[in-house]
Amino acid sequence: MYEKSMMYKITKVVIEILFYAGIVCIVGIPFIAREIRQFGGYSDGFYIPFCIILLITGLSCEYILFILKKMYKTLLLGNPFCNENTVCFRKLAVACFVCAFVFFVKMFFSFTIATLIIMLIFTVGMLFCLTLKDIFKQAVFYKIENDLTI
Repeated sequence: MYEKSMMYKITKVVIEILFYAGIVCIVGIPFIAREIRQFGGYSDGFYIPFCIILLITGLSCEYILFILKKMYKTLLLGNPFCNENTVCFRKLAVACFVCAFVFFVKMFFSFTIATLIIMLIFTVGMLFCLTLKDIFKQAVFYKIENDLTI
């Protein structure tokens, strides 16, 4: 059985904290956006699109954290190389794509260097998840083949 390291425990706690903090942030989007609008001196026409961007990307990031919690359960059970995790990596890639696409569209209306960087980070995250999906798919194949030879 896999012995859990301290880093495993810390990572699990951080994911849990971020998951519940994300829920609070998503609920508080109208208030947060209003404060940011006033602080940044943005016009009233900026409020609704900004809330929509925060809502879509916030829900996508919350979904990513939910999937990570689900994947940690398979690690806890001692079976990380399963078909369920390959599906999870595909779902993570889709959530990263949604965030990248939202920030890509945002660049046409309000270009900032931060928007470009965030879009690139989520694009790389999507490619990373798709690569890991294929690696895990191959590992599952080898694991099943190995189990059958015993």
